[in-house]
Amino acid sequence: MDKELYRIFSSISEEEQAILDGNQEVQRQIYTNEKEFIVDSRKLLEKGKLIMARHHTRFIHFPRHRHNYVEIIYMYHGTTTHILGNGERITLEQGDLLFLNQNAEHEILPAGREDIAVNFIVQPEFFDTAFRMQEDENLLWDFLVNILTGGREQALYLYFNAKDELPVQNLMENMLWSMAHQQVNRRNIDQITMGLLFLHLVNLNDRIRYGSGNPYEQECMARILSYIETNYRTATLEELCRELRQTSSGLSKFIRLHSGSTFKELLLTKRLNQSAFLLTRTRLPVVEIINAVGYENTSYFHSVFRKRFGMTPKEYREAAGNGKGK
Repeated sequence: MDKELYRIFSSISEEEQAILDGNQEVQRQIYTNEKEFIVDSRKLLEKGKLIMARHHTRFIHFPRHRHNYVEIIYMYHGTTTHILGNGERITLEQGDLLFLNQNAEHEILPAGREDIAVNFIVQPEFFDTAFRMQEDENLLWDFLVNILTGGREQALYLYFNAKDELPVQNLMENMLWSMAHQQVNRRNIDQITMGLLFLHLVNLNDRIRYGSGNPYEQECMARILSYIETNYRTATLEELCRELRQTSSGLSKFIRLHSGSTFKELLLTKRLNQSAFLLTRTRLPVVEIINAVGYENTSYFHSVFRKRFGMTPKEYREAAGNGKGK
């Protein structure tokens, strides 16, 4: 932990000093001009900025509120306890991350001096670079992005138990250092750092918690998508049913309900996207790519590929400027 960063983010703010001097209420005018407590990015972000970081107000109960931006809470030191809109409690420990989309309501119990949570105020467009950095189409990635940006209203937050993940801690400290020192080219650096952070976090599928709605259903769907991502070459519905201890008919209905697609359609999407990636990023012969993504019938592959992309694999490769593979 960098001593200079600790000094910056542990310092007592004017609002906190007023609380220590006897003020028993959060100064709402700092956060909003509205009657409803919706924290307004325009009150916190400088004009033209897409992201900023400030430490959470300690020493007092922070009342229930929402945001008109995406909030990322990084537990820099100590712990904080958050109560979500449905009454669910999450205690963040040092190193943990909590992503809240714009529809999430929460409140925070009083924190002590050494409980330093850093709040990132983020406009959704800040994530554009992070999304583009995911070159290989990833179903789980898309699922997380939908949650984060409010596409799935029943999932309002993402909680990452990341306290033992050194790369995640290093990336968060790099971002905090960049912001604290107003580094030249800071926006590009911060956006790329956020992209690297997402690439690490998407691999922690067994350490992610979703809310609110039905957390079990969210976690089950994530396990299904993770299974397809990892095993797309040989994946079968039967094997997935055994892994999840579900019947074929029951799991098929669940997948259809929560993704809008069948298992076969999700698997086809992954295989075709992976083949497109290999066509544009490698010189592997087409026949080897077909085998690499799990198909033996080349005629069937060419048929579904043309139906999806409107051209043959060879034409797709040539259009991308990588025409040396046959």
